[in-house]
Amino acid sequence: MDLGIKGRVALVAASSQGIGLATAEAFAAEGCRVAMCARNDRTLQAAAEKIRRQHSAEVYAEAFDVTDPAAVSRFVAAVASKFGSVDICVTNAGGPPAKGFLTALLEDWKKAIDANFLSSVYFAHEVIPHMQRKKWGRIITITSITTKQPVTDLVLSNAVRAAVVGLVKSLANEFGKDGILVNNVGPGFTATDRLKELAKARAATTGKSEQEFLDAWAADAPVKRLGDPREVAETIVWLASERASYVTGQTVLVDGGMYKGL
Repeated sequence: MDLGIKGRVALVAASSQGIGLATAEAFAAEGCRVAMCARNDRTLQAAAEKIRRQHSAEVYAEAFDVTDPAAVSRFVAAVASKFGSVDICVTNAGGPPAKGFLTALLEDWKKAIDANFLSSVYFAHEVIPHMQRKKWGRIITITSITTKQPVTDLVLSNAVRAAVVGLVKSLANEFGKDGILVNNVGPGFTATDRLKELAKARAATTGKSEQEFLDAWAADAPVKRLGDPREVAETIVWLASERASYVTGQTVLVDGGMYKGL
């Protein structure tokens, strides 16, 4: 299937590993020019070079913290200068720590809001004018199944990621007239380093092994396995494509059927 995005410029945040990296790779495989960012420069540059080699893709990579609005602004400007535009923007950041409400500190809340909500605000603010000029754009946020179904001991994610959904709906409503589609992708339990960290945290407080938690999460999905980052990435690429040209303001779960609601 021709997705109609060959030559488009795709910006993917937090793309040195996990779902972000898989997403950058998937866009490169479709012939997109790719802009990547992450905090760790060494890991990021290694990931960018791998994508260049495997897909003969044009890749621009810069290390910075997405909670810094000035850094986001400079990055988007650099991408637009190098590639001529920003057509697709995938916002992403590492999830907040696993905590219950009474153990979460005020500083934890501030960090979660900065990383998992305001970073999306910063990117959207910078890329939308570029998209308006071309009357075409895609903004896709990566959140979690917690936007639909809260997860025990993830109060920070449960609360803050729901705010991203409100942002997505608002942007979709305001900028649809400009040809800009805005959607959210909510992964379920996906085999990433982040999930391993969550299993480790749970194991440390319960006496169970990390593997027991991983097995239980896999069993909770009707497909009886964890997700693969590539499966999330392929959904993101589809939402960015011409094949999803009438889809906006939606949260698409990639969770193996784990969400129990209708």
